[in-house]
Amino acid sequence: MYSYIKPKKKTPLTQEVILIVSFFSISFLMLFTTYGFLAYKDYKFEKDMNHIENKKQELKISINNLQNRIKFIEQESNLANKIYTTNSVLKDSISNLFDLVPERITLSKAQILKNGLILFGITPNKEIYEYMLEAPLKSIFAKNHTSFYQLENGWLRFVSTNYLDNNFEDLANEN
Repeated sequence: MYSYIKPKKKTPLTQEVILIVSFFSISFLMLFTTYGFLAYKDYKFEKDMNHIENKKQELKISINNLQNRIKFIEQESNLANKIYTTNSVLKDSISNLFDLVPERITLSKAQILKNGLILFGITPNKEIYEYMLEAPLKSIFAKNHTSFYQLENGWLRFVSTNYLDNNFEDLANEN
């Protein structure tokens, strides 16, 4: 009443208080934003780590499968090489067998056994067979037996069974 100016209303929100409150609000907002950003990054990091671990396990399983396949393929390759070698030896043996048979003797059938050989054929006479075929067969096989059958034209049909010695076979299996 005694004043020339009109009194102002005083409030607890002065400029200093508003400045301090806005400063703390901005600071808390920055802290919560930083906390939220770090929590998101931590969540994403954990998720990525789980994904990497799963991928690592899948790769280990895949590596194991590939190693098993490699072992299987190596076994198959070894088997194929063994079969190829066996076939080559058999082919050479058959070639050598036919080289062993003289021109005057005709083979009609040859059976190759695991430990022997059976030959069926025709010879002009027993002496040609004994000197030209039986002698080389005796040098190769331990047991030889030949049966002859007379044909109408005077030639002889023969069946020759030849076996390796079991001791020789055992030595061959050891090597």
